[in-house]
Amino acid sequence: MDPMPDGKMTPDLEGEQQRRGRLRAYIYAGLLGAALLGLVLALAPWLTASRQVEVASRRPIPNTDVNPYGANFFLSREVEDWKRERTVSMAADAGIYWAKIQFSWAEIERNGKARRPEDYDWAKYDSIVDLCERYGMRVIARVDRAPDWSREDNTVPGRPPDDFNDYGDFIYAFAEHYRGRIDYIQVWNEPNLWTEWGERPVDAAAYVELLRIAYTRAKEANPDVYILSAPLAITLGEPHPQEGKWRAMNDLEYLEEMYLAGVKPYFDILSANAFGMELPPEDPPGPETLNFQRVVLQRQIMERFDDGNKAVWFNEFGWNASPASFSEEKLTWGRVDEERQAEYALRAIEMARQQWPWAGVFNLWYFRQVGDMPPDQAEHYFRVVDVDFTPRRIYYAVKDAARSLTTAGPGYHEETSPGVAWGPGWRNAILRQASGGAAVVAEQPDATLTFSFKGDGVTLIAPRDSRSGLLYVSLDGKRVPGLPVDGEGHSYIDLYSPDVQWQAELPLVRGLGDTQHVLRLTSSGKRNAESRDARCAVDAFVVAVANPPAFPILAVALFFGVAAFSGAGLYRGTRPQRKRETENVISET
Repeated sequence: MDPMPDGKMTPDLEGEQQRRGRLRAYIYAGLLGAALLGLVLALAPWLTASRQVEVASRRPIPNTDVNPYGANFFLSREVEDWKRERTVSMAADAGIYWAKIQFSWAEIERNGKARRPEDYDWAKYDSIVDLCERYGMRVIARVDRAPDWSREDNTVPGRPPDDFNDYGDFIYAFAEHYRGRIDYIQVWNEPNLWTEWGERPVDAAAYVELLRIAYTRAKEANPDVYILSAPLAITLGEPHPQEGKWRAMNDLEYLEEMYLAGVKPYFDILSANAFGMELPPEDPPGPETLNFQRVVLQRQIMERFDDGNKAVWFNEFGWNASPASFSEEKLTWGRVDEERQAEYALRAIEMARQQWPWAGVFNLWYFRQVGDMPPDQAEHYFRVVDVDFTPRRIYYAVKDAARSLTTAGPGYHEETSPGVAWGPGWRNAILRQASGGAAVVAEQPDATLTFSFKGDGVTLIAPRDSRSGLLYVSLDGKRVPGLPVDGEGHSYIDLYSPDVQWQAELPLVRGLGDTQHVLRLTSSGKRNAESRDARCAVDAFVVAVANPPAFPILAVALFFGVAAFSGAGLYRGTRPQRKRETENVISET
């Protein structure tokens, strides 16, 4: 169509040009949008990787890089097997890894001083240990309750034996019987209380002697067992009528007297009770205050006596959620509601793991009772699960929190770390030169250990010597690229060395990126021709941080190029429209 006499476009031609201009604008805008989307996709991995990655630092104090979740159980009081099983299965399902269980000396060696192995009755407790092992839980054994034959005066059942060597003999038998199955033994309970010391004035020096004998005999039977001191009841003290004696001795003073009596060489881990009362976990410690952080004052005593390289494990821990209707006289442990009971417990564990490098296991008081703590008693309301197996709020809180620990992130992780799971055939070995003072050892073939992690790669820390053999390694059920492969198709590493190498670093896998995997190590039972044995040991794992991707400079340059091109095109496409609008304005004036 020709232009009009005045030089203006006819309406049809002008409309066609406008449609073409809009089409070009859409094309340029589409290019610009596609370039922007490409830029975002290119920058996303770089921006995500640029965030600070939390790296687990090495915890040098032995028995601190552990799964923190444990609980006290009353399985020996339960008479029905199905109730025992359901109790343990619910605990395991909640991620509770440690089972604190009382072993009654009076039940096991009941018929007089044992002269032969068959004089001990282990059956009930063997079944409890079997049950815990079946669900992947490890046992912390509290051993006390002396039998009647060990005392002349039996008017008070909780009294220690007349001859502490009788207890030492039993501890020897216990450590020998459960070698490789129970690695942690607590010697007695709350000896700073009149009621736990046979209703006699408490005596720190006497308890230290009991502990010394027990420690010595346990190590004779099993050098790889850990001995926990008896936890002390947190108390400000109650004097005995006899001058200078105590019915209940201040826990801080009692612990100091234990050190003055020479306790330092005779325990591996300090047990502590930590009840929060009605106070939050952040409430600061003070000599006249009973709260969760009172344990810090006990720790200071340890350090003052140059005993800071030992862990503190929490024997009885938690907050009480008694009903608001309870009178003050009933609230021995104070009270909070169930929401705070759960919240405070998890906050306390998290705070301790972040701020206290000496903190280890936290045994909730308690998981479930058997019905001998009625609802009119405050102690009833510590429970994690009711007698009828109804979970309380704290059960679900622990379950949610524990789940996140089972995958190790970047950093250093001991063989006791929550991401490591030992199968049958692996046992604890106290080795002072090892990382964390211990390792796990397999001396028979087909013992399997798994390590769940998220990271770019893994380096194994392990001792190597002339008795070590081949360790099979698989990643997510497949052979590991880069490792040697035997004739049966197993990828493996050789732990043999003619000379002893402590904490040798053995790279296993790398280049995985920030992804989650399961590493499986299996003792092969095989060795190279020079080795004298096929033993395998695992000391620790180091998970590598994935290298961040390079800045996508080409993608950014391409974006700006497309943006400039599209912007110029849009500008050119709108010039005729702007010119016509200007001409129309002029003509109208």
